[in-house]
Amino acid sequence: MNIASFPNPENRTSRMTAMAHNEQYDWAKVAACGSLVAGGLLLLTGHKKAGLVMAASGTAIALMDHEETLKRWWEALPGYVDRAQNMFEQVRDVMEGVAEKGEALRRAMGRAAETHIPV
Repeated sequence: MNIASFPNPENRTSRMTAMAHNEQYDWAKVAACGSLVAGGLLLLTGHKKAGLVMAASGTAIALMDHEETLKRWWEALPGYVDRAQNMFEQVRDVMEGVAEKGEALRRAMGRAAETHIPV
């Protein structure tokens, strides 16, 4: 009784043999994927610090091959920060306006309630 059978090397086709010998691995991608997967598993199991370190290292390894893209992102980052800051300022202004209108409405409702209170 066999648990596993291994193919006989003489019965392999030339294509199968050529694939095994000619295939090149991109070890940076393998390391990046492994680090990201390990980081995700560590995060899921509750090991936050170790998971973040593994995920960050996997991301850094993955970005090694994309230096130009990373450089463009780095140069564009100040523009994104400025846009985000402008959006937050606009939201703050709107919220202040809503708060002022709410306060004015409360004052008006308070005066209306005071004039209609029966004695």
